[in-house]
Amino acid sequence: MRVVVNLIYDKDYKGFVADVPELPGCMSQGKTVEKALENVRKAISLYLEVSPRKRQRLSGLALTTTVEI
Repeated sequence: MRVVVNLIYDKDYKGFVADVPELPGCMSQGKTVEKALENVRKAISLYLEVSPRKRQRLSGLALTTTVEI
């Protein structure tokens, strides 16, 4: 299963916050990209373990973009 994860660098934390848009409230963090992804994989597994019906509703559709400001 593939799930979109947004990684955002948090300068106060000095690390990355990983957010899963399709699973409200499912997020994690880590000081490196690799650690944030490792941690969010665990968070996704636990989220789906306690909410198995969410797995059926995951769309698999992803649209990711950036904007310049």
